[in-house]
Amino acid sequence: MIHYNMTTPSPDDPGAPLGFAKHDHHACVTDALSVAEARCAEEGLRLTPVRRKVLEILLREHRALGAYAILDLLREEGFGSQPPVAYRALDFLSENGFVHRIERLNAFVACTHADEAHSPAFMICRLCDTVAEAQSAPARGALGAAAKAAGFQIEKTVVEAEGLCPACVDKAAS
Repeated sequence: MIHYNMTTPSPDDPGAPLGFAKHDHHACVTDALSVAEARCAEEGLRLTPVRRKVLEILLREHRALGAYAILDLLREEGFGSQPPVAYRALDFLSENGFVHRIERLNAFVACTHADEAHSPAFMICRLCDTVAEAQSAPARGALGAAAKAAGFQIEKTVVEAEGLCPACVDKAAS
């Protein structure tokens, strides 16, 4: 199954910017789960069956999902049906860098760089809610310069851009 990836250039266009490139989706999900399991083992974190399933759902979907949509999918797969089940798993996954909260959508997306420290920027398709994660360096750009001039130390940023993903652009052109 081919889906759009959130981090690597398209093999059809190696010069393409990061985001929405076609890739082997099964390998993507499997590799990301392996990274999460290894990190949890190294750091003594508990990747419980519910936490793992929530991460798997977000990796499988490759789009932002709200807590209640995740809860519905958990219920379909035989897990608990109470909101705290999803929220506790999302809290753990978010606190440990396995998922990111997309403020604009009040939803969550799997992190595509869970094995490295980074400042993500998100490109959000306004039609299909697919979210691509790219690297950003806000502390080095105009925001960083303004913060430095004000004596402000940036600890966290959320960069979100809204537009159309390649698949939706192609559909609109047809």
